[in-house]
Amino acid sequence: MSDYKKIILKKGKEDSLLRRHPWIFSGAIYSADNELQEGDVVNVYTSKGDFIAVGHWQIGSIAVRVLSFEPELINDEFYENKLSSALDVRRSIGLLRSNVSDNQTINNTFRLVHGEGDNLPGLIIDIYADTAVMQAHSVGMHCDRQMIANALKKVMGDELKAVYYKSETTLPYKADLGQENAFILGHSNNDIAIENGLSFHIDWLKGQKTGFFVDQRDNRTLLEQYSKGRKVLNMFCYTGGFSVYSMRGGAELVHSVDSSAKAVDLVSKNMELNFPGDTRHQAFAVDAFKYLDEMGENYDLVILDPPAFAKHRDALKQALRGYTKLNAKAMEKMPSGSILFTFSCSQAVNKDQFRTAIFSAAMQAGRKIRILHQLHQPADHPINIYHPEGEYLKGLVVFVE
Repeated sequence: MSDYKKIILKKGKEDSLLRRHPWIFSGAIYSADNELQEGDVVNVYTSKGDFIAVGHWQIGSIAVRVLSFEPELINDEFYENKLSSALDVRRSIGLLRSNVSDNQTINNTFRLVHGEGDNLPGLIIDIYADTAVMQAHSVGMHCDRQMIANALKKVMGDELKAVYYKSETTLPYKADLGQENAFILGHSNNDIAIENGLSFHIDWLKGQKTGFFVDQRDNRTLLEQYSKGRKVLNMFCYTGGFSVYSMRGGAELVHSVDSSAKAVDLVSKNMELNFPGDTRHQAFAVDAFKYLDEMGENYDLVILDPPAFAKHRDALKQALRGYTKLNAKAMEKMPSGSILFTFSCSQAVNKDQFRTAIFSAAMQAGRKIRILHQLHQPADHPINIYHPEGEYLKGLVVFVE
């Protein structure tokens, strides 16, 4: 047994841990060793003195994020094993793909670590070609960042040239860590990654989160299948992933809309990478609701993929009203026979609540709709069966009559 500092739970508060849930809330703790520092590794014991977990200590509602239910050391070997396991999963589901005949890369963009889904709560790692972009959502992972980067290099070898640490906005602000985004291993100027044979500029330096939303990869592929001959509107387009897939799918025209001029500029660059000189695409930097208000019945395939309307449960009611209003505005303008791809990435909104919001939107717009597909996050964003909170992305494809 390691000599990590100890936390003792209140009587009966070990039940969720016996079910392998990886969070320990502050209200479950009976006592903790003196001089605990945020980010410390701690051993957790039941009220009877039995070991039950080891994890990172943090000030706040979630006091411990469990790293293991076995009494093991959290060291280089621990992270190497976890990262190796995560990489094996991605290889086994065919995410790292090349065309053997001409050695051409088909896909080198994926999520390697998805927090609790890969038994590393508080850690996100996305791979873009030869660069890993790492985000810490806990002080413990922040403290271990260099050890994780070194382990990642050991596991991936020559496939990995650099690790960029991007946690300036994801760490608890009360921790006051003064964190700045920067390369913590190697350096890379290669900002182009490939997803399903399409090329994208990845703005991990200034872009949102890790720079490109790989969680929509499978849904972009589905959209491509519906795009032939259609007039496509991609709202909240960000870097234009859905737009690029629609172009390859044979859309008659594709319009991309985002309130950020920087995002719109990046969409145009991604279009030029894949479809140089193609006049079917236009991009507009304008507020989404304003654009929907002013557009006519010009689009028969619309994508609504807004940023999270509810980052916590207190904002749930307001978020659901937002989803209803947004989708109703779109449905009002869509011709009969249109298709709507609509999403929520708000963890606080569950599938039933989102579906109800879309039902309410259809009623408000006076439209009949049929659900064609129910969408979710892809396999490289796995959901820990013991941590249902990890299921955050939900979407619907509906036929609008």
